[in-house]
Amino acid sequence: MSVKFIGYIGFNDHSEIHAATRSRALDKTYVEAAAKAQEEGGFDRVLIPFGSASPESQIVAAHAAAITTRLGFLVAHRPGFTQPTLAARQLATLDQLSGGRVAVHIITGGADEEMARDGDHSIKADRYARTDEYVALLKQEWTAAGPFDHDGRFYHLKGAFSAIKPDNLPVFFGGASPEAIDVAGRHADVYALWGETHDQVREIVARVRTSAARYNRRPGFSLSLRPVIADTEEAAWKRADEIVEQVRAARAAAGLPLTDHQPPNDGSRRLLETVKSAPRNGRLWTAVAALTGAQGNSTGLVGTPEQVADAMLDYYDLGIDHFLIRGFEPLADSIAYGRDLIPLVREKVAAREATREVALAS
Repeated sequence: MSVKFIGYIGFNDHSEIHAATRSRALDKTYVEAAAKAQEEGGFDRVLIPFGSASPESQIVAAHAAAITTRLGFLVAHRPGFTQPTLAARQLATLDQLSGGRVAVHIITGGADEEMARDGDHSIKADRYARTDEYVALLKQEWTAAGPFDHDGRFYHLKGAFSAIKPDNLPVFFGGASPEAIDVAGRHADVYALWGETHDQVREIVARVRTSAARYNRRPGFSLSLRPVIADTEEAAWKRADEIVEQVRAARAAAGLPLTDHQPPNDGSRRLLETVKSAPRNGRLWTAVAALTGAQGNSTGLVGTPEQVADAMLDYYDLGIDHFLIRGFEPLADSIAYGRDLIPLVREKVAAREATREVALAS
């Protein structure tokens, strides 16, 4: 099993510890610098996020693809606002123009208030049912040799067909609820989860594999982490503690809550249960998740590059074959990961696989 690395391109250099140095919602200079740095750093892909008030992810990906040659793009996409037939053609077009460098991360949407900003007032269970139908239609458009009809719960098509097909467009998918696991089993090429304890990762990997086995599928798994690395373990934990205080100060200044979070999605609730045990669980660091209500990718691994690489291999042994890593200093940290962490993990994975091959041959 090989390992792949996914980076992150936000729309400016904003993070939880500081506001963007420029006030623009879309900083073209930053996007270009982040894309080039992560290509040079050996990342396989970068995630382009989606939000109800943010710039459009596919257009940002198209621009970043035009200024790079090898870097792949994981385009976050929310079903429900674009007809699946049109979305299929848009993504296939982007895939063709980029030379087959596109994957799509399906974001069903767990927060009712955010969905309402775009005029969607559906309930969570219906959203997953719609996503199931939506992704099935994406794939049908990408593979159908001729026109097809569809009469479903959410979509009704007559003579649907796309002349443009992707070369290979993987579908990433996340969500810890029973509805999400069911949809993931049918459709996910890669299931995405946040950084959790070994027991939690082992449990959710098993659930997804069981769901996928019903359809004779075996997805990959992506773990999202915020690594904090330094030359010594002491310096790394000192930096982690400083990040916690910066997050606390930034949220307090913005009037955002620090405690008593009530997240709408199962994944965040799982993380908050982890936080209750301790802000440190071996190398797993959950203090920022505690402050933010586990909003998105908010847990990390802390230590020297060697220590963090070893911790990542522990997850690799649990079935994780993709790591989505991003820092709190977005550009500087991505450069450090490419220089100090990614080559080390790849080296250790190659050694691990070589040892396994020898053992199997003997």
